[in-house]
Amino acid sequence: AGHEAVLSCPSTSEVPLLMVTWKSSCSTCCLLSYRRDHNQTSRRNCSERITWKYSPVSDPVLRIYPVNLGDEGNYTCEIANREGNFHFSSSLTVIVPPTVTLTQDKSRVAVCQASAGKPPADISWIPASNHSSEEEFHHPNGTVTRVSYFGWPSSSFPSVTCLVTHPVMNQTLVM
Repeated sequence: AGHEAVLSCPSTSEVPLLMVTWKSSCSTCCLLSYRRDHNQTSRRNCSERITWKYSPVSDPVLRIYPVNLGDEGNYTCEIANREGNFHFSSSLTVIVPPTVTLTQDKSRVAVCQASAGKPPADISWIPASNHSSEEEFHHPNGTVTRVSYFGWPSSSFPSVTCLVTHPVMNQTLVM
C-alpha cells in the first residue's frame, strides 16, 4: 500500500491497436479506455490515482499510484486490432507492512505487537519460551494485528528479542 502498482497489457502483434480498455472486476469500478481512431481516452469511475503509465498507443500499461487496499482485485486488459480482440487478466494483491512495538507491562510480560499488517506478520521470541502466547485481531479493511506475550516466572527480567517477519520487512526489537 502507498506505492505504485503497474499492470502490463502484453502486445499481441506488430499490428497497431485500434482500442485498448482496462477494467476491474466489479461493474461499478474503474474503466479506462483509449480509441486510436479518435485519439480519445475515456474514464468511468476512475480516481486520479488510476491512469496510463505511458502512452496507451505505444504501451498500454495501467498505473495505480498510490495503491491502497480498495484497489485489490482482478483487472482485465482488452485490446482490439485488425487481427481480433485479445483479453489479458491480472490479479492485484496489496501488501501492507505492520507497525511494530515492543513493551513491558507490570506483571513481567513483554508484549510484541505487529499492527495492521496484510498478510499478518509472524512473531517469534529469542530465546524461545513455553511462557509465550499470541492473539490475533482482524480489522474490517482486511489487515490483521498480531500480539505476542512473553512471560517469565521469576522476578528477574531476562533479555528477550522479538522477531517480526513479514513479506515486505523483518524487524528485530530487543528488551
